[in-house]
Amino acid sequence: MTKRMVIMLVAVGLLFGGIFGYKVFKSRTLEKLTASVEPPVTVSTIKSEFHSWQPELKAVGSLRAVRGVDVTSEISGLVRTVHFNSGDEVKTGQLLIQMNADSDIAQLHSLEAAAELSQTVYERDKKQFAAQAISQATLDADAADLKVKGAQVAQQAAAVAKKTICAPFAGRLGISTVNPGQYVNPGDKIVTLQSLDSIYLDFYLPQQELSRIFLGQTVVATTDTYVGHTFNGKITTINPKVDPDTRNVQIEAVITNSKHELLPGMYATVEVRAGSMQRYLTVPQTAVTFNSYGETVFIVEEGQKGPDGKAILTARQTFVTTGPTRGDQIAIFKGIREGEIVITGGQVKLKNGNRVTINNQVLPTNEAAPKPPER
Repeated sequence: MTKRMVIMLVAVGLLFGGIFGYKVFKSRTLEKLTASVEPPVTVSTIKSEFHSWQPELKAVGSLRAVRGVDVTSEISGLVRTVHFNSGDEVKTGQLLIQMNADSDIAQLHSLEAAAELSQTVYERDKKQFAAQAISQATLDADAADLKVKGAQVAQQAAAVAKKTICAPFAGRLGISTVNPGQYVNPGDKIVTLQSLDSIYLDFYLPQQELSRIFLGQTVVATTDTYVGHTFNGKITTINPKVDPDTRNVQIEAVITNSKHELLPGMYATVEVRAGSMQRYLTVPQTAVTFNSYGETVFIVEEGQKGPDGKAILTARQTFVTTGPTRGDQIAIFKGIREGEIVITGGQVKLKNGNRVTINNQVLPTNEAAPKPPER
């Protein structure tokens, strides 16, 4: 190879190398220019702060009367008089229904007369036995007859008493379903009677929460019937058996109901105060992105100043360790510090290092006890 050919090859290599280097330089310059002119992403933010939380267990339960029955008749008969009005407050033993018992009372008087005769015969024969005028067998027969007659009187008296229906306990009556002159059969409902001064609240909790509940524990119940009003009570019974199908345990609490606002059959949301007050660093739940590889949040950081003299804001993605939730809030155990600016909205379009601009005119809810909006 001659010296001239070597020089030509070197010249060609330098030419192609210069062209390639120029293209690389141009490409990188365009990337930087593109990055510098990419518009920032608009986001909403909040400052992470510590809040005091009362640990609570929440469930939905059903209200049940401490004492409640449908008053019925044990025997059939004709209603003679009704001694109450629908919705009355009654006392224990107060007369409710009087059924026609004329024939039963007449039969009772007949049996009482027969019992009195048996008593007379027994007393006379007892004197004659003392005088050895009759045998022991005769006296024993008189005693047995007296007992039979007495039992018949007691049985008939019980039948007469069943024709008088009284309130088994104090409470509020419901709507009457009988009228005078109506014939009722055994088991027919006459009226419902509910004791409302206190009321049971039955609810279920998962078995893993058993260690956090105990008898006498405070519960707070709310219902959509009385918005903003709470009812206090205490746990009275923990079912000694866990449901094998759901692995839940039934809890019974007694709620004070002095104004009779709560009624059996209503549902209520119950909160069980479980443990002492805790202090957590919290953010809105919308700030946390849940992924299969972990939970992350975006934090706003200030960079160098731009042409307008303001600091350039960028988003930094970081992994966090989350804790319990309360309403719209979630506790953060690890990953962010108090006072850091956390992005709560608009992070769907974000990537790590993106420039951001903050607009907090519309913020996601961050309530500990959110309520549905009023219509």
